[in-house]
Amino acid sequence: MTRRIIVMGVGNDMRRDDGIGLAVVRRATEDLAPTVESAILDGEPTRMIDAWEPFDAAIVVDAVCTGAAPGTIHRFDVTGGDDVPSRADRPSSHALGIGESVALGRALDRLPERVVVIGIEGEDFGDGPDLSPAVAAAIPAGSRAVHAEIDALAQGAR
Repeated sequence: MTRRIIVMGVGNDMRRDDGIGLAVVRRATEDLAPTVESAILDGEPTRMIDAWEPFDAAIVVDAVCTGAAPGTIHRFDVTGGDDVPSRADRPSSHALGIGESVALGRALDRLPERVVVIGIEGEDFGDGPDLSPAVAAAIPAGSRAVHAEIDALAQGAR
């Protein structure tokens, strides 16, 4: 059975590093298989739930703030029990985070079988369209991380 997968970029291009999820998904989805779709979202939970509900798996890419070096790539297996850093930890254009969207999706029984978050450590969340240099440099590695998740999910390895 072929898994239907959605790759979701979350963020805001006008809040500097908050746009990293969008940039990575745009790069990663240039050559997707027909069973993989993509979406660019602002992080509003009901839009996220509506987007991922018809899929077997969701890969969500967003900026995170854990205290690691800017541009560090993190992997959170949300349905496997990993916690995503709280949105309260940093300023953002989306008040609720992926963790809240997952909790709501679970409560409403509208969660895909698998949800994996690729979080990229941000540095500057001020106003403006440009990513900070260290975060922009993480786009290729973020794209590779998305493709690795797609390959693993398609093979049933995760």
